[in-house]
Amino acid sequence: MTTQPLSPSTITKPKLSFWQIWNVSFGFLGVQFGFALQNANVSRILSDLGADLHSLSLFWLVAPIMGLLIQPLVGAASDKTWTKLGRRKPYILAGAIAAALGMILMPNAPLFITFVTPIVFGAVMLALMDASFNVAFQPFRALVSDMVPPSQHNLGYSIQSFLINIGAVIGSILPFVLTNVIGLENTAKAGAVAPSVVWAFYLGASVLLGSVLWTVFKTKEYPPEQFLDAIQENTSVEKSTLVTLFKSMPKTMKQLAIVQFFSWFALFIMWVYTMPAIAQHIWGLETKWFDPNYLKTLNEIPQAIAQAKGAAGDWVGIIFAAYSLFAAIYSVTLPKLAHKIGRKQAYALSLLAGGLGYLAIMLITPSEPVLVNLLITQVTVPQGAISLFIPMLGVGMAWAAILAMPYAILANTLPAKKTGIYMGIFNFTIAAPQIVSGIFAGFILSQVFNNQAIYIISLAGVSMLLAAISLYFVEDNAKAC
Repeated sequence: MTTQPLSPSTITKPKLSFWQIWNVSFGFLGVQFGFALQNANVSRILSDLGADLHSLSLFWLVAPIMGLLIQPLVGAASDKTWTKLGRRKPYILAGAIAAALGMILMPNAPLFITFVTPIVFGAVMLALMDASFNVAFQPFRALVSDMVPPSQHNLGYSIQSFLINIGAVIGSILPFVLTNVIGLENTAKAGAVAPSVVWAFYLGASVLLGSVLWTVFKTKEYPPEQFLDAIQENTSVEKSTLVTLFKSMPKTMKQLAIVQFFSWFALFIMWVYTMPAIAQHIWGLETKWFDPNYLKTLNEIPQAIAQAKGAAGDWVGIIFAAYSLFAAIYSVTLPKLAHKIGRKQAYALSLLAGGLGYLAIMLITPSEPVLVNLLITQVTVPQGAISLFIPMLGVGMAWAAILAMPYAILANTLPAKKTGIYMGIFNFTIAAPQIVSGIFAGFILSQVFNNQAIYIISLAGVSMLLAAISLYFVEDNAKAC
């Protein structure tokens, strides 16, 4: 006789206190700290090391490919693991250690020029960091599902979203703070990385390890006899291959995949091309200053150009921090909004705001420099740079929803015995659109938009609007809690 796999809602889990849920998710702060440093600075680093605009998206392909390969494998492995340290925590800790190593090595690519070119070494370290981030991230998602009862899923994933965004705020602004408060140099010589970015990555590695260790030592996973034995009673359930799991995935998961495609297609473009888009559109730099072939014809990069690139790169960190801060604040109210108007409606409203935010950036034009008081320091930037905070409000709303709502909708539809591997498979819906974006975005930018990066950001806006529309077709049978 074949029995159906137990769903998370059929296994009795005690309600957790706010601080217990906080401890389960706290390591996300450090992992996202590292992700934020990567997202805001890798294009800057690779550009300084010699990458052109067209190839940037190809280098960034490393990120989704690592997620595509690693998350399902780690998910399946962690489903079957039990050690003295726990079920998910060994993978979380191992991923954090490897990611920290990559963060320390990547900005030091020029030191390894004897063995390999800096741009190749930088790409390899990007692959190491992303592989390691994925090793840590996937079990974290499953850990929340393991530990938090269904009635607290919205709260659990919202706390997770809040911590992710706090980590992103700090990680994003760190190079700016190190330059404008500490006094480190933010300009890079040809083939080198700015000192402010190097030290930001060192500090990021420390925060990453510290926060993950907090979760590892403060969270006690349910032992097999309390949680997994109930699942193991389904002895007649056959082992599933990846193909059969794809075929048997819940209907809601398939529907969410369309939303995920358009959402993550847009996010990938933002992470890769915001820095050149802002440098060109707001700081007024010509596209030639992002062409390594042109730069090779010069004895040195003009100081004014180097300073403008450095300032634009720092400001990208500021606006990325802004959207992460807005997301952190919004993630606190998102469960209430989802409860009041429904998960789908709250999710769609958030994605709509993100799409309009991307499109609004094109409406901001270069303007005269003004002195801005950022509380921690004062800095002179074009007036248009300040206006970027307005569209970042919409981007932050979308980001908060993307981090929480798909998982809250999905959690109750997954069989408990295979939660880890299904969460890993769901990462295909994150990785695949980024791969598509990475393959085609650079070509579109160079051949259609003549390397004017602001237009590729507008394309991201259109994609985010399509994600909002796609939610109409998603079934969410569970009531928001």
